[in-house]
Amino acid sequence: MPKLLVTDAIQLGDATFDDVEVVNRAGIAREDLLEVIQDYDALVTRSRTQVDAALLDAAPRLKVVGRGGVGVDNIDLDAASRRGVVVLNAPEANNVSAAELAVALLLAAARGVGRSDRAIRAGTWDRAFLGREIKGARLGIVGLGRIGSLVATRAAALGMEVAAYDPYIAPQRAERLGVELIEALPDLLARSDALSVHTPLTDETDGMIGPDELATLPSGAIVVNAARGGIVQEAALADALEAGHLFAAGLDVFRSEPPPADHPLVQRDDVVHTAHLGANTREAQARIGAEIVERTVQALRGEFGRGVVNAPALASDVLQELGPYLELGEVLGATVGQLLAGRVHELTIELAGEFPRDPAPIGTAVTKGFLEPFLSDPPNYVNAGAIARDRDVRVATTIATGANGYTRLVTVGARGPEGEASVAGTVLGGVPRITRVDDFAIEIKPAPAMLICTNVDRPGAVGRVGTLLGDAGVNIVGMQLSRVGEDGLAMFALTLDDAPEAPTLDALRAQTDVIRSLRLVRL
Repeated sequence: MPKLLVTDAIQLGDATFDDVEVVNRAGIAREDLLEVIQDYDALVTRSRTQVDAALLDAAPRLKVVGRGGVGVDNIDLDAASRRGVVVLNAPEANNVSAAELAVALLLAAARGVGRSDRAIRAGTWDRAFLGREIKGARLGIVGLGRIGSLVATRAAALGMEVAAYDPYIAPQRAERLGVELIEALPDLLARSDALSVHTPLTDETDGMIGPDELATLPSGAIVVNAARGGIVQEAALADALEAGHLFAAGLDVFRSEPPPADHPLVQRDDVVHTAHLGANTREAQARIGAEIVERTVQALRGEFGRGVVNAPALASDVLQELGPYLELGEVLGATVGQLLAGRVHELTIELAGEFPRDPAPIGTAVTKGFLEPFLSDPPNYVNAGAIARDRDVRVATTIATGANGYTRLVTVGARGPEGEASVAGTVLGGVPRITRVDDFAIEIKPAPAMLICTNVDRPGAVGRVGTLLGDAGVNIVGMQLSRVGEDGLAMFALTLDDAPEAPTLDALRAQTDVIRSLRLVRL
């Protein structure tokens, strides 16, 4: 019978397992752990136990490490992956607690709870403050994922009108929640008496609520951030409060934690704070323990779902024979998702030609690459399929023989409410190459930042883009051109040292007489 060792204080719950022996040695000393770990197939920890290369080397039977909670800083993920050890966590266990805190911050900000509490403690009984009712108010939610959805249902139960902006969530999900899905962020902001953000912190969301966005909110609005510090620009929030445009704010997170004493938001009476307490409830901690043990046992049985944070290294023969095509798959997946730049409900993958072995891992690589730009916790080869299903993205993979003149060709298409996009690629000389974007044949050597533009076939179009990039200090590394299509449009791709800032992209897109579309792709 497989054996699971619990090494840190964790609430195990009442679950028992007929096929796994669970041994609880919470607080076990490091030297004792190194002696006994050889007898165990799985390990469950919190933050105390250091799961490093030395511990992994002493554990020849170890197959799974479960980490209660979200973080995995105490686990050497690279060493675990090299050893083929799956690492799991339980990020969903605190969803209810996090959602309830966001609602609590909204209510506290609306009624001046923090302001009144401080006044009473200072000996002042001030009954002059007038708060705000939230019944009938319009709540805008940015990010309708697991926590955002829970906030939506709770706000609706309090009598609020709820709408949301999330370009990567299927409309059916919003319909099931009774939430109006707004297509553009400015439109959501303009109608939100209160705003609550629930997105991961990514390149796309970093600073997404800034001066312009706050100014778009109606006068007297309330802003809540219980997601990640940095999504709401803190200096801009302080300015909007100081100007009287916003009524109040509720914050559980800061970009830098703890914030300095002189932070412009810390001492304000119209801001209520908590110290990143989203997961800190007794109930959440109990769920974390029960869920991580359950998931670890499932992984021992070979059942993988949510919570996998690494991917055990693929077998050496798979890497040797398919390695460059796995890299190509990730590039094509990331590229097609960013070309469409909106919700995707279907991802199609065609693997054409004679591959040296079963090419199925390439399809997984495509899915992983497609998801990665939109998630704060990178997907991997174990959980990419489950994450896609959770986001209502249908993935269909087909095998074909003809490769349109290439030995092997990978073609990826994405479909969503805003249209379709497709890319194709192959491996030349061991290096991935993009060979087609939509209907344009064009050979691109992938780079960390790429601008892909369709343009009117007119002299000076490419030069105008190059001039604007040069004025912005963006260096062009390479350029590739396509042939002109029957509609008179051509495509060119620029590989860049650095991604242009938003104002530069806006200036490029403003050249509507020659530029028909422009997409920035980050890899």
